[in-house]
Amino acid sequence: MTNFAQNTILPLWPNKIPNAIKNNDSEEIVSADIVRISKVQNPTIEVYLPAKKNATGQAVLIFPGGGYGILAYDWEGTDFAKLLNSKGIAGIVVKYRLPNSKWATDIHHVPLQDAQRAIRLVRSKAEDWNINPNNVGIIGFSAGGHLASTLGTHYNEEVYSKRDAIDQQSARPDFMTLAYPVITMGEINTHGGSRKNLLGENPSQKMIDHFSNELQVTADTPATFLVHATDDTAVPVENSLLFYSALRKNKVAVEMHIYPTGGHGFALGLDDPQLASWTDQWIGWLSGLKP
Repeated sequence: MTNFAQNTILPLWPNKIPNAIKNNDSEEIVSADIVRISKVQNPTIEVYLPAKKNATGQAVLIFPGGGYGILAYDWEGTDFAKLLNSKGIAGIVVKYRLPNSKWATDIHHVPLQDAQRAIRLVRSKAEDWNINPNNVGIIGFSAGGHLASTLGTHYNEEVYSKRDAIDQQSARPDFMTLAYPVITMGEINTHGGSRKNLLGENPSQKMIDHFSNELQVTADTPATFLVHATDDTAVPVENSLLFYSALRKNKVAVEMHIYPTGGHGFALGLDDPQLASWTDQWIGWLSGLKP
């Protein structure tokens, strides 16, 4: 069995990255305070594994938010991987490509390509990492929540040509968590920046509907945990409510926590005693899932 350090970083793609434009002049940028990563062109997963003795066999892939323009990589990424490790759960942070025509074609599919590949890669390493391949889920924040909900509803969509044995793995998450997620691309309740970055200035109604994930829920959509704040002025709480209603209509198991205050991007919620309890509710939900 292969041994991995807790912060093993693996590239998603072994050779040519789908839709990549070579020889562009953009370089990845990392800024401090909250670690913000922009202009991602070489997507990776960063793997945090609990001690083998503590491992539950569960794994969660983490998609940080940032409006499809940046990734809040520690705030909504590595901090959550460490929390999961403390509960015996593997945490895998996905540094996914952001849609930009300077370094990719077909940009609205680029994040989903990376998301599908990431979960397949994790399943392919399940034995090495002491993970149950039937207990692999996802969490996404804000625009990362849109990507997570896209993976949860578009996991069977062929958005890249299969490369290797890894791509024979299922891309369907076994469960998903969406934190203050962008769900709809419809004008009334969407997050304008996320929609513009992903779909462009004037997307067709067909494209808007395709990426409005409340319209893509089926009975096969994974069980879902939702958390949002009522006073979120960036991504209206209606995004979570729309997805909750769609899950209920399709008889998909769902738990939702709506807090009166917290705004947008509260992450662990440590500044608010009431909000700070949401991760306890979430971990309890995770532990109750049956693979």
